[in-house]
Amino acid sequence: MRAVLQRVLNANVRVDHVVVGQIEQGWLVLLGVEQGDTVESVRWLAEKTVNLRAFADDQGKMNRSVLELAGQVLIVSQFTLAGDCRKGRRPSFDRAAAPEKARNLYELFCDQVASLGVRVERGIFQADMQVALVNDGPVTFVIDHP
Repeated sequence: MRAVLQRVLNANVRVDHVVVGQIEQGWLVLLGVEQGDTVESVRWLAEKTVNLRAFADDQGKMNRSVLELAGQVLIVSQFTLAGDCRKGRRPSFDRAAAPEKARNLYELFCDQVASLGVRVERGIFQADMQVALVNDGPVTFVIDHP
């Protein structure tokens, strides 16, 4: 499981020109589910997302989590994060989880983050989406489940 966390001042996702999810300050999470990912992968990544101290405290240091900030999380599925571009000119998606498994783990991840006390908004799984964001910092992390 791979996630790209972007610290944002605001973000939204549209499907067919309609906003289906939007947040103010918090994380935009692009989530890629790979073969071999499990419920444990989801739990680990949800805890990491909610508790990662990457938001400024009163002294301007990255010392607060999205939970402490009372921030929000917009989670967008992105199977291309499982792409392998090392060979040739076309990415391989052999590592990506099958759609039904990926959908289940994506939904579980969204639910798990919400259960940890953060407001969650979502994209629509397998939809053609347009994501807009104001990256704060910019601060961006790529996190892989070990």
